Amino acid sequence: MTQTILTLLSAAIWLVLYASVGAVVPAVIGWSVLRWLERTPVVFNRTYLAMLIWLLVALGLGGTVLLITRHGQPIDASLLELAWVRGWLVLDMLLGAFLIWRLVPRVDARRVKPTSACMTVAILMVVTIVVVMAIHR
Repeated sequence: MTQTILTLLSAAIWLVLYASVGAVVPAVIGWSVLRWLERTPVVFNRTYLAMLIWLLVALGLGGTVLLITRHGQPIDASLLELAWVRGWLVLDMLLGAFLIWRLVPRVDARRVKPTSACMTVAILMVVTIVVVMAIHR
């Protein structure tokens, strides 16, 4: 029993560590997009925090969706043919836009606009899709 708890705790710690490393690149991209869209500096630390929370939720829910959907089979393009997987992606994008809108302030202590948050999520998703497609081939 103790070994199982320690194994799960260790896995959770490593997941957070790897997610914090993986959130750096989306945070830099999101930060530069928000600076460009808002035409004023935004706080990088809060952009990183929003990306980290978004990535952890996406990893947790996305991993669950993949486990339920594929049952150990390899992942292929047919995964996007399922309507509820596409719905999950839409909800994930809405969560990302909400987190960016609520957590990322500009340096003048105002929130970024919801349209800027949505555009940031859209650009991040396009970059992610391009990278995944390049790796997959």
